[in-house]
Amino acid sequence: MAVWIAATGAVVCALALAPVAWVLLASAGRRKDPGAVPDRPVAVVLGAAAWAEGPSPLLARRLDLAVRLYRDGRVGRILVSGDNRAVSRHETDTMTAYLVDRGVPADRIEADPHGYRTWDTCVRAREVFGIRSATMVTQSFHLPRTVALARAAGIDAVGVGDPSMGARRRATAIGYAREAGAAAKALRDVLLRTAPAHREPDRPRERP
Repeated sequence: MAVWIAATGAVVCALALAPVAWVLLASAGRRKDPGAVPDRPVAVVLGAAAWAEGPSPLLARRLDLAVRLYRDGRVGRILVSGDNRAVSRHETDTMTAYLVDRGVPADRIEADPHGYRTWDTCVRAREVFGIRSATMVTQSFHLPRTVALARAAGIDAVGVGDPSMGARRRATAIGYAREAGAAAKALRDVLLRTAPAHREPDRPRERP
């Protein structure tokens, strides 16, 4: 009985850790510092909470990273992706305005208002916006899953993460704690090829 219990526990642990292992392996070598990330045509900035007065602190830090990549010439344009419904305080409108205020030309910014989840953002970036190569921009705790999902969606993705622990310790700790469960959902989406919540009927736009 003891052997059976131990074996069952080992199997359960292996199954629980498999999604996390997949996320880390799929993004290995592709999580870069801002100053070392290879050039890509576009930065994809994942949405986060927007407040009445503008982006939340975590979202602002993501956008600041994208501004740096653009100013350094490491990306030529920026796609902001999030939930632009009123209930979410128009995330992508907020993100776009923040970037423009910091000197990114409006014609260098595109917005995906239906990036409700990370998987949705990645699939729509490939299918709707025609993105084949990108730098994914988010927090460090979210970056392995983001890069893994982008690659699974058909994007040659690298990523830059904001190490937010020093600035937003509580929110960052919660983010890390949630990633184990999120990794399991991510692997399920990849295996089942889950359709995004919103998919345009038009053909994908080609991008260089």
